[in-house]
Amino acid sequence: MTEPELYAPGPANLARVQKDQGQTGKEKWTLILVRELRHSPEKVWQALTDPAHLREWAPFVTDGSLGAVGTVNLTWVAKPTPIETKVTRAEAPKSLEYGDMRWELEGSGGGTRLTLWHKIDSRFIAWGAAGWQISFDVLERFLAGQPIGRIVGADAMKFAGWQRLVAEYAKQFGIEPPNRLPKGTQKS
Repeated sequence: MTEPELYAPGPANLARVQKDQGQTGKEKWTLILVRELRHSPEKVWQALTDPAHLREWAPFVTDGSLGAVGTVNLTWVAKPTPIETKVTRAEAPKSLEYGDMRWELEGSGGGTRLTLWHKIDSRFIAWGAAGWQISFDVLERFLAGQPIGRIVGADAMKFAGWQRLVAEYAKQFGIEPPNRLPKGTQKS
């Protein structure tokens, strides 16, 4: 395993946002991230759906495969309580939808163009973009057989490059960079 200290995230350039109006009138944003991976859609699909693979890179764990329509318990790193999550679409190796996330995989030049749409509270948008960028970097190394270990939650916030990424995404999205966790949010 490569030492995480040898990893440094690149510049904030993977995300864009779309503002949505939630049903309750509360503003939600959709964070859209695109990543070109050097691996086949089938290999990327396995990393997106297999619980053992998700534990290597994703900011959550599941108690079952995300590769079929049905219900799983999904536990985010910063929130210890599992959330019952419905997989509403699973078309291997092209399209996956569950909870507030939709993934599209498209073959591209011998690899995969991976696109994630994640509906997220506006208070977390810069953190979400930074966190997903780091997770995608970890995913790329995991798929290449050079794992560096998952960097998520409070560990990501302590990681070199985190504050820079958050500030860059906040500027890119035209929002104030958060300087502390919103009330009710806990670090783990």
